[in-house]
Amino acid sequence: MFEQIKLSYAFDALEPHFDTLTMETHYLKHHAAYTKNFNTLTKEAGIDNKPVEVILAHWKNKSEGKSDAQGIRNNGGGYFNHNLFFGQFSDTPAHEPTGEFANKINAAFGSLDSLKESLTKLATGQFGSGWAWLSTDISGNLSISSSPNQDNPLLESEGKIYPILAIDVWEHAYYLKYKNLRADYIKAFFEVLDWNKVAENYDVAKDTLANLQK
Repeated sequence: MFEQIKLSYAFDALEPHFDTLTMETHYLKHHAAYTKNFNTLTKEAGIDNKPVEVILAHWKNKSEGKSDAQGIRNNGGGYFNHNLFFGQFSDTPAHEPTGEFANKINAAFGSLDSLKESLTKLATGQFGSGWAWLSTDISGNLSISSSPNQDNPLLESEGKIYPILAIDVWEHAYYLKYKNLRADYIKAFFEVLDWNKVAENYDVAKDTLANLQK
């Protein structure tokens, strides 16, 4: 059974950057609905015993979603994307990466500030609902991209690229507090983003990609 990530912080712990009502609604309503629907659809399709990464990476060939491929894509993406989203924050975040991961960022983007600027541009420029991503390949090469709806780089690359940082720009992620000021929300996002957790995601992603490509 697929489960929502357990939060390491309280709903009000990211104030004033992320307000309590948005966090509660986002996690308890939106993320919970994606998780419930994904469990139902994968069970009906007989693929509920497969990891979500495998289901999404193989979605394009349709063999993993015989009963409702589009529903599995939408809800599987919503489930996976939100687990990544909620898992990257902290009430005591590291505001800068360190060590090998910091070196990777500097090599790929010039500096952390340059990376943040590029991610902000992608997130603010995403038309309608969607996401902006920092991702890695199996060799540890970093890249950025954006996706519409609940798509993500894992699905789009068929298991060759894995996201490690996710900026949710669906309006339900920010509209209660920031209204139409998406750029203000993205600025606040970086105030609660824990770069140590992103670095952990980076390490896990490379191992997961290796297993997917066996």
